[in-house]
Amino acid sequence: MSTSNPAQMPKNITLTQRLKKYLPIMNWLPNYSRADVTGDLIAGIIVTVMLVPQGMAYALLAELPAQVGLYASIIPLFIYGLLGTSRTLAVGPVAIVSLMVASGIGQFAPQSLSETLLLAVTLAAMVGSIQLILGILRAGFIVNFLSHPVLSGFTSAAAIVIGLSQLKNLMGFDVPRSQQLHETAWYVFTNMSLMNVASFAIGVGGILILLYFKFGLGKHLAYLSLPKNVIVPLTKTGPLVIVVIGTLLVWGMGLNTSADVSIVGTVPAGLPPFTMPTLELETLQALFPIALTISLVGYMEGISVAKALASKRREKVDPNQELIAIGTSNIASALTGGYPIAGGFGRSMVNFTSGARTGLASVITAVLLLFSVLFLTPLFTYLPNAILAAIIIVAVANLIDVKTAIHTWHYSKAEFLSLAITFVAVLELGIETGILIGVATSLILYLYRTSRPHVAVIGRIGTSEEYRNVLRYETTMQPNILALRIDESLYFPNATYLEQVVGNAVADNPELEHFVLVCSAVNFIDTSALEVLENLNDTLTENGISFNMAGVKGPVMDRLRKIGFDTHIGQENFYLNCHEACESLATE
Repeated sequence: MSTSNPAQMPKNITLTQRLKKYLPIMNWLPNYSRADVTGDLIAGIIVTVMLVPQGMAYALLAELPAQVGLYASIIPLFIYGLLGTSRTLAVGPVAIVSLMVASGIGQFAPQSLSETLLLAVTLAAMVGSIQLILGILRAGFIVNFLSHPVLSGFTSAAAIVIGLSQLKNLMGFDVPRSQQLHETAWYVFTNMSLMNVASFAIGVGGILILLYFKFGLGKHLAYLSLPKNVIVPLTKTGPLVIVVIGTLLVWGMGLNTSADVSIVGTVPAGLPPFTMPTLELETLQALFPIALTISLVGYMEGISVAKALASKRREKVDPNQELIAIGTSNIASALTGGYPIAGGFGRSMVNFTSGARTGLASVITAVLLLFSVLFLTPLFTYLPNAILAAIIIVAVANLIDVKTAIHTWHYSKAEFLSLAITFVAVLELGIETGILIGVATSLILYLYRTSRPHVAVIGRIGTSEEYRNVLRYETTMQPNILALRIDESLYFPNATYLEQVVGNAVADNPELEHFVLVCSAVNFIDTSALEVLENLNDTLTENGISFNMAGVKGPVMDRLRKIGFDTHIGQENFYLNCHEACESLATE
């Protein structure tokens, strides 16, 4: 019977198969049905209702004009609908990416709006290019360096930073930008007398309404026996409701002049402008660290949501194609006056529960947003910035992940340390430095943990062929045989440690004649570890002790044979498993 490796791509791929791989629309368009139209249309409309106020709010968070958030939500959505493998992921401006954009642009202290916009589109182009290159190279694995505890600590701290950054819009007075949380909090506390009462009242009122939509409206609608696919979308219309209420209040009462309430102002109508990023080398070098961070964090956020939603429908998501899709969408955002985007959790959940069936839902959203930019922008003139701040504050409150912190504390103190260090570093040193410190911490902890792997002396359980840790089970073993199981791949950080452990174990067993290294948990042996194994074989042989290996996995054995290690220690000293080794050595 022949077998094949599903991970390997067949060599005779047809043109149609290639097109389906890189143009996922070809997978669902030929089978598109009338039922799909209904679901996609409803989802597209509801996500548009969410995205219009959110897009403007997140642009404000990125310290960009409100219309930039709308520009970033048109062509990129259209592109993702064609190229994305997730049928329900809703891309566009998101809170964390917007905060990082503000941080990246802020380092240049731009003196004009045109300079700020140029930096924003340049950042979007760089983020898109990085993601596109990673996708083409099939290097999506690089996001694995962002462990879940690090990402949790980062997002929780970023949520607090985002919330504080909106106090200036909520309270109606300028707050100097600072990378350090305590400085911002202290400035706000000591300047409360500058608060604009009208702005604060509008903002707090908006927050209360959003909280009702989030926690109360769904229960009240459930009493009316409405279906879940109706209740969930309605509870997400809170941002639109407070935008309408806030705008009517300011316009009707003239609060922008009588109470000095800050408003969005004139939002340019018309098609998104064609823009080009700067090619100035010095600027590109300065933006690269934050662009790389946004590329990884934005992709991580989007792919996590896409996988979670795909699993609910037994659909597949291709991580590398997602990189290509979101990368291309970011480049499109750069060329149409936008800024970096990603897949958003809240909007994607609404897209999913509203019945989105294919990428056409994103295309419909893009068309409706284009209509809004062409004809509805005058309606946003009197929109108070305090309302946009309220939308941001309530949205990012969900990012404070206390549950993961508690769970990590109970499960692994080392991983909790990386979470805590990331959290504090983001708050006090800024998002870019903070996440780099978090990644470095998790890698250092990983190296430390794997440099001292778990090593167990194992013995036989009863008369079975099972061998387990002698400290956990009742076992028996021949006094002249020592079987040692190492539960980690062998590489340079732990090679010397293995040598020390074996040396101590041999010294503690004067009757020892045979040593068996059980490699059932070893997936890789690097050059440094190989040299240690050769030295162990030579040292043990000189002392009249045979060196044997059991349970070596196929790929590891292939490499050992390639270098001639099997002949160096003797092919007869390799065994299929520990039982076979001990039975054979016991008769010698």
